[in-house]
Amino acid sequence: MIIIKSKKEIEYMKEAGKIVAYTHELLREYIKPGITTKELDHIAENEIRKHGAIPAFKGYHGFPATICASINEEVVHGIPGLKTLEDGDIISIDIGAVINGYYGDAARTHAVGNVSEEASRLIQVTKQSFYEGLKFCKEGYRLSDISHAVQKYVEENGFSVVRDFVGHGIGQNMHEDPQIPNYGLPGKGPRLKSGMVLAIEPMVNMGSYHVKTLLDNWTVVTIDGKYSAHYEHSVAITEDEPIILTTI
Repeated sequence: MIIIKSKKEIEYMKEAGKIVAYTHELLREYIKPGITTKELDHIAENEIRKHGAIPAFKGYHGFPATICASINEEVVHGIPGLKTLEDGDIISIDIGAVINGYYGDAARTHAVGNVSEEASRLIQVTKQSFYEGLKFCKEGYRLSDISHAVQKYVEENGFSVVRDFVGHGIGQNMHEDPQIPNYGLPGKGPRLKSGMVLAIEPMVNMGSYHVKTLLDNWTVVTIDGKYSAHYEHSVAITEDEPIILTTI
């Protein structure tokens, strides 16, 4: 069941979203060769708690950290640790925060130092694919219109979209209905209505879309070992233009 949020609830979600955005901006300053993902995790947790919020991922189904930090061929759900970032890496950071009982959720992929031209293009295409989907986040369109727009843009640029993991509704729970695939035919699924809030999150691979989960039961990697990027915002559907909640 898709839960329609009131304007007051969306204001609460804006507050959570801003904290997520502040944390992303802070981490961007620290992402460089030599830092460990565990250090990034500590910085993120301190920032979220400084704003009176709670890290949404920490403890969620047993996840042990505040951020998901996924490097190079890691797609999503990478666990922060002692691995040091190196020049030429790319890193996807996914952050969630909850305050006043409402969640915010967003992801970005960053270049570490000097990356290859193809890695840089992967990051940009992944980000733009979100905005291609955003064009359809309006009342009257159907859910899969978003999915189709993401897939079309990604594949036109020679990359692939991950099938096994999807976006989701968000509100008083981290994951609510509906699921939002990043692929599919247009004109399918529920019609979008004002008050829906969707976490749209293209996960884009440089090679094949096939992925697998490592033995830690969290980290998802590309099977072919090629790079993957991730970009996400929480978006409110309104009677007018959509509102991106996870911005400053």
